[in-house]
Amino acid sequence: MPWKEPGKGDKDPWKSNGQQPPDLEEIFSNVSRRLQSLFGGGGRQSGDSGGEGRKGSGGAFSLIVLLAILWVAFDSVHIIDEAEQGVVLRFGKYVRTLNPGINMTLPRPFEVLKKVNISNVRDVEDRGHMLTEDENLVEFIYKVQYRINNAQHFLFKVRDPEITLRQAAESALRESVGTNKLDAILEGNARTKVRIETQRVLQETLDLYEAGLQVTEFNLVDVNVPMQVREAYSDVIRAREDRERFIEEARVHANSVIPDARGKAARIEQEASGYKASTIALAEGEASRFSQVLTEYKQAPEVTRKRLYLETMENVMANNRKVFLDVDSSGNILYLPLDGSGADVPLIPPAKSPVGTNSDGQDRTADKRASGREARR
Repeated sequence: MPWKEPGKGDKDPWKSNGQQPPDLEEIFSNVSRRLQSLFGGGGRQSGDSGGEGRKGSGGAFSLIVLLAILWVAFDSVHIIDEAEQGVVLRFGKYVRTLNPGINMTLPRPFEVLKKVNISNVRDVEDRGHMLTEDENLVEFIYKVQYRINNAQHFLFKVRDPEITLRQAAESALRESVGTNKLDAILEGNARTKVRIETQRVLQETLDLYEAGLQVTEFNLVDVNVPMQVREAYSDVIRAREDRERFIEEARVHANSVIPDARGKAARIEQEASGYKASTIALAEGEASRFSQVLTEYKQAPEVTRKRLYLETMENVMANNRKVFLDVDSSGNILYLPLDGSGADVPLIPPAKSPVGTNSDGQDRTADKRASGREARR
């Protein structure tokens, strides 16, 4: 209200202007009279002191009843949100669980309602050192995301659900890590497997404890060896990388050498097959020729023997660069080819002796020498 109003003059809120504050007794008596009128006691009048005492006590009782009714109405009606569940306790003992909406309970201290948020996703982060299958120590930093799926179990089945969750998560992670080797975990091949297996074992453990928790996600934030051995393990990793590099280089070299070696082997096999076929064919031809010569030799031994001798001498002298001619009527003559080769230069025929020829023009001296060589054989 403004201090100055038209027609009412100045009003200072800090000054009472001679007015006294309201009497509290008068206020309570007015409330009491109204309550008595509501409960049927307003028409009763008495002039004695006993009547006035009963009238005052009745007003106080009516006030208490009114306050009790208001308290019951206020403490018995509850509105539970969609993301919550209500747990009702009667004298400290669990009675029922209330779903979202408007619900009724007995007022306190008969029944107590506890609201639990079951849709909020919470998380717990922890770390630990664990042994792998090959007895190596590895350090894990992991995070568990969870929510409450049963308000009764969450409040009453375990003493501290978060501590229980931490301990169960560490136990499940140890079980999963103990079945995998360090290299597979650090290189990422088995990390996904460890994460999935740990979440499964953790949820089974929480269900066995009836903790009322639902694991929504289990993540490995960091996986590494402890700081005390990290440098040594870095050397191991570098050695492993060098090994892989050497293996790859050897594989590349093998891919370049092996096809060449296989080609050479195939070529040698083909040459060997050709040589085998030519040698067999040559041997078969020689054998056939020898058989034919043998047949001719049986029919005319002298002629065949002489023909073989002449053919042999022809082959020998055809490749000789120095030729000696032995003629009965003359001395030894040395023939030296001037071009340096004796294969393409025709041999000078020996001079015929004026005597010693047979009827068909052949040299009898040569026949005699041939007969002498055959006799010596």
